Amino acid sequence: MHTLDDILRASAAWVWFPRGSEHEKSHLQLVRHPARFGGGVKASQVDSDEDARSVLGRAIERTRAWGERELTFWTNASDRPDLEDELRRRGARHVDTVAVLARPIAGIPIEVPHDVTSEIVRTADQVRELDRINVAVWEHQNPLSERGVREEVDENAASLASGTGGRVLARLDGLAVSTGGCTVADGFVRLWGAATLPEARGRGAYRAVLDGRLRLGVEMGATTALVKGRISTSAPILARAGFEHLGDERGYVLTV
Repeated sequence: MHTLDDILRASAAWVWFPRGSEHEKSHLQLVRHPARFGGGVKASQVDSDEDARSVLGRAIERTRAWGERELTFWTNASDRPDLEDELRRRGARHVDTVAVLARPIAGIPIEVPHDVTSEIVRTADQVRELDRINVAVWEHQNPLSERGVREEVDENAASLASGTGGRVLARLDGLAVSTGGCTVADGFVRLWGAATLPEARGRGAYRAVLDGRLRLGVEMGATTALVKGRISTSAPILARAGFEHLGDERGYVLTV
């Protein structure tokens, strides 16, 4: 597995740029999310010689210039300067905490119940199924249009062909109930976007999606799995699956 420093650097460098987003990076990374994902601006990766008040002030100004009302900031141990105190001073709400977890891909099997199956996403019908799950689970997410479905199929096919990632679906009794994606970079397989329908939780579907993504990571040359799991949901499952808890990242929402 990679060293602890390698893992923490990889965690700090991990940013999601949704299709159709806008982004800017100067003192910190700002990503304006499209309306399909609820809009707003996500901020991370602080690296500045200015003080916390100035850095956060610039982020607020850019959020307003984009016409957005909410700025969501995710902390990281490598932030320079640390913005948490300034966020609290301005009235930001702490909305979530995720655990940074990692494990070697090889050597630790994931126990998956026999009545759960998993598959690599390749077709438009599979994309529609995973979208149905995501819309049901994630707040403020709108369904894909047919054009969006086609774009998702093309993006996914390109990732599979280039060996840089893919998506997995898990089924119970033939019904798609859980999904998640992965991206391979610098020997890591980053695990993201896991979602399981509420009525299917506790039956092993999440573990099937986890196992499918680890297998895909091995095929694409990764040696270490990296994931940011919610403390209240996936983090305990991941710990039982051999992942080591290496730190926390906290999310704050500021209405600007």
